[in-house]
Amino acid sequence: MSFLKVTTHIATLAAAVLLFAACNPDVIYSESHAVDERGWNLDDKLTYSIDISDTQKVYNLFVDLRVARNYPYSNSFLFLRTTFPDNTVAIDTLECPLAYDDGKWRGKPSGQYIDNRYYFKKHVIFPQSGTYTLDITHGMRDTAIVGIKDVGLVMTLAKQGE
Repeated sequence: MSFLKVTTHIATLAAAVLLFAACNPDVIYSESHAVDERGWNLDDKLTYSIDISDTQKVYNLFVDLRVARNYPYSNSFLFLRTTFPDNTVAIDTLECPLAYDDGKWRGKPSGQYIDNRYYFKKHVIFPQSGTYTLDITHGMRDTAIVGIKDVGLVMTLAKQGE
């Protein structure tokens, strides 16, 4: 991969993270991972680590997906495996609708990509202080899927009335 391509890729990824973070000043955590453009295999996990010190605060967790306009599906399923500081594990499935019934893309277009944000957990209180590790894998029928560019995890402070 050429230096220019790597630099462009890093700049695009940084801009996407900053765009989403700028939309909410209460962002506590935001991390995005690029997905291999040759395909995201079932066994390829994206790992996020969140340090929690305050077990009284209430948070919202989101998953950000950036998909190419030529992504062949109208949705995506993700498996999320959360490991607590005491090694307890919770497993969740998140359906991410990407297109309406008429085929029009949901989300914010950005050149050849569409950016979407999905609630993963609302009003979460982390019961233990320490590091929580969240692994995301895709849950589609195909062994490898092509067209997902980036997957991000964002945590914000929950506001009353949300």
